[in-house]
Amino acid sequence: MYHCATPLVPQHIAAGMYGMILVEPEQGLPKVDREFYVMQGDMYTQRPIGAKVHQDVDLQRMSDELPTYYVFNGAVGALSKTHKMQAKVGETVRIYFGVGGPNKIASFHIIGEVFDKVYSEAALNTIKHSVQTTVVAPGGATIVELKMDHPGSYLLVDHALSRTGKGAVGVLEVTGEGVPGVYKPSAL
Repeated sequence: MYHCATPLVPQHIAAGMYGMILVEPEQGLPKVDREFYVMQGDMYTQRPIGAKVHQDVDLQRMSDELPTYYVFNGAVGALSKTHKMQAKVGETVRIYFGVGGPNKIASFHIIGEVFDKVYSEAALNTIKHSVQTTVVAPGGATIVELKMDHPGSYLLVDHALSRTGKGAVGVLEVTGEGVPGVYKPSAL
């Protein structure tokens, strides 16, 4: 991940001056069906959540590390309303997930799925398997892969779940026929 270094650095980062660059190994990464880039950031404003006016930065809130918003890809609703991610049953999805910050650690999680593979800290030489939630530090990144076995709307969240109400939520829409046996009807 990259960010600017112009003073006041935290203010510039909170304003979205960060991003992610993928440098693949010479042989490339294993092929997958879909790839998505998701960045989480924290924003500090003077007005309450949802105010429909210009949101000036609150330097004291930033200094105290009390975000007004947590966002994916720069805005509340960017991955839940504006740009939902899409995949099909049977496809393998790779998500490059980074945290711009400037201050808060993320506990990246997808409700309804488990990460089949996690490249912690985006290190390609170590793979963890069957991980529910992975921690990503500010200025850090991870890579996760998962095979979609059932249709539905899967929520990408920061598992510090109160952050969903402040914007840290995205949707991965999966279409198609479910794999038999993944879900069994209840005998109720």
